[in-house]
Amino acid sequence: MLTRKIKLWDINAHITCRLCSGYLIDATTVTECLHTFCRSCLVKYLEENNTCPTCRIVIHQSHPLQYIGHDRTMQDIVYKLVPGLQEAEMRKQREFYHKLGLEVPGDMKGEACSAKPHLDSHRSGETKADDSSNKEAAEEKPEEDSDYHRSDEQVSICLECNSSKLRGLKRKWIRCSAQATVLHLKKFIAKKLNLSSFNELDILCNEEILGKDHTLKFVVVTRWRFKKAPLLLHYRPKMDLL
Repeated sequence: MLTRKIKLWDINAHITCRLCSGYLIDATTVTECLHTFCRSCLVKYLEENNTCPTCRIVIHQSHPLQYIGHDRTMQDIVYKLVPGLQEAEMRKQREFYHKLGLEVPGDMKGEACSAKPHLDSHRSGETKADDSSNKEAAEEKPEEDSDYHRSDEQVSICLECNSSKLRGLKRKWIRCSAQATVLHLKKFIAKKLNLSSFNELDILCNEEILGKDHTLKFVVVTRWRFKKAPLLLHYRPKMDLL
């Protein structure tokens, strides 16, 4: 059976960030138009703009950061296609924390060791689009699913209630994957408090309501930078329910 080989540079336009021209890191997609960028690039851009850098569509007039979301699927694709990219990024992050004299968060210390071995099989900027690679990915999936994201970077959180209309959690200290979103926290709190719907909740950091698609890593980087763990978050009934 003939195997078709695709040059990496032939698909570079689909896996690079329009803002920095580098491979996507922490791939983040605009929910309005589905264009994807590096999270740090997009956040910096949206500090002064409210439109998509690619198509110029208005994301949101006043709160564009609430209408972007982490694209884990795209990031996994980039890491699988570009040899050594994930290991290099983990190394840069560890060096960044060491330079600031901060403790390396979560399991980042050992993430480079757990990188998928099939990345080493890519050579000379080529990647195979054949049945064997699909079979390999299918075989790896059960192992990844059974991990429950324990190998992800971890975030320590303190969940405090700041409303008399809701009770506090018995266990307000939790530790979970940095890839978890604010929506996951809403569902967790709603379940613990026996609420009829997680949509009844707002979660805040520094008194600012967080978008449901924000990952915890995004919250730490943009709202809790240089502050000590745990990440302090507050929850309350939605404003229209107060």
